[in-house]
Amino acid sequence: MNWSLSFFITSVLLGVGLAMDAFSVSMADGLNEPHMSQRKRFLIASTFAGFQYLMPMIGWVCVHTIVELFTGFQKLIPWIALILLCFIGGKMLIEGIKERGSEDVEHVRLRKRVLLVQAIATSIDALSVGFTIAEYGVIQALVCGLIIAVVTFILCIIGIQLGRKIGDKLSFWASIIGGVILIGIGIEIFVKGV
Repeated sequence: MNWSLSFFITSVLLGVGLAMDAFSVSMADGLNEPHMSQRKRFLIASTFAGFQYLMPMIGWVCVHTIVELFTGFQKLIPWIALILLCFIGGKMLIEGIKERGSEDVEHVRLRKRVLLVQAIATSIDALSVGFTIAEYGVIQALVCGLIIAVVTFILCIIGIQLGRKIGDKLSFWASIIGGVILIGIGIEIFVKGV
């Protein structure tokens, strides 16, 4: 494939499509922690963008090296995303229900371990993009991945900001709504993948 406007448009559209789950999870994170620092917002968006870059590259490498193994693993992707997101979402939901009864609502801070699980769960379907971009050379695949990462970063920052604004107004419901969103995303990935 050659460098054309079509290449860049396709890469941006891939980025938008792949970033929707990360956008929603970022919004849930912002909703859960409305007074999040600028540094943490950058960390969250960077983590999601990094994994959205990494997963298509791993898929691309698999296509060019170990296609048979990747094809078998691809069937597990919806299950893995469902389990990870339902676990995190369920935990947020339970914590939100427990907190709802108390007068003083304290937002649960997002830990790095949970952020990594969220990033993996929302980007694991991007492994399949490696098949989509299989005809790209190394440089084009890297540029495509970079475009996907930039789009993801921008959408995650927007998602966090939206969540933070809504989170201030819905402080009692923040963990519950965030948990429901994560479970919903897990179910959506599972249904689309199966």
